[in-house]
Amino acid sequence: MKTGVFLNYIGLGANLLHLAYCHKIASVYGPITLISLAKNLDQVLEDDQLIKEVITFDKNKNITDIPKISSNLRKLNLECIFIFYPSARLYLAAKLAGIKKIFCYPIFKKKKLHLVEAAKKFTCDSLKLVDCDTETLIQISERKIEKTKKFFDKSKFNIVIGAGSSGPDTRWGENNFIKLINQLNKKGDFYFYIQAGPDQKIISREIINNVNKKNCMDLSDLSVGEVMPYFALCDTYVGNDSFMHHVTSQSQKPAIVLLINSPRAYTDYSKNYHRIIPDNACIDDIDHSFVYSPNSISVEKVVNKVLEIKFK
Repeated sequence: MKTGVFLNYIGLGANLLHLAYCHKIASVYGPITLISLAKNLDQVLEDDQLIKEVITFDKNKNITDIPKISSNLRKLNLECIFIFYPSARLYLAAKLAGIKKIFCYPIFKKKKLHLVEAAKKFTCDSLKLVDCDTETLIQISERKIEKTKKFFDKSKFNIVIGAGSSGPDTRWGENNFIKLINQLNKKGDFYFYIQAGPDQKIISREIINNVNKKNCMDLSDLSVGEVMPYFALCDTYVGNDSFMHHVTSQSQKPAIVLLINSPRAYTDYSKNYHRIIPDNACIDDIDHSFVYSPNSISVEKVVNKVLEIKFK
């Protein structure tokens, strides 16, 4: 039975926090066709044996999109589909595409949708399970891992710095990362891999040019597929809410995520997360509507968390 999973999310991170459920469905139905709105998701999952193919659809918001969605779904010849989103448009499009078995989120429950809780309940209900894991092991080929190992010195504590993100309101800022790295360099033998993405190279260059030691590598020119092994091989991730920490955490490595204006749901699913929030903030209240200052998280607090993990 050819089975599809539709993740109606644009961000790579939002897609990756659903990976455990994709794997669970694949364990029942066999390798799946994964449909997403996220560009480059195919590079992230190209080594995943439980993902047969990754198909990217255009963003859909209007009822007029239904015929196009339906036509694209029909081309995939799916017999079964799991729609991880409460969308009447997607449900109707799947019906019109002739897909026999359709599992979809309750259509009228979009308000305050907790991504992890909703996805877990949907997966368990659809597969008739009592429980299921919320995290999995991300798959990266041994060839890529071996090719990347030459850039790592095991005698040092290797940290990926996630300095970029999709929105400026979720960034801790170059100055804070510069202070963090310079302070850590006074306390031990570290090496830093700075990732900000090709369109944010000014951020990584600003950081590297102001670090007192020459112990940084810029990853920003690498493709998504090329940079993945670095996130898996590092000793820890430190940075903004971005897709990078999903790779590190699901490689069973600790990830320190600075939640300035990002909902907790993005990091609720894995035991490997260490979340740092602004002083006097409540993690349940932080979301995209809040505008905390980058400086509301002190450099000292992050330094202490890194050292705690290093010497644990």
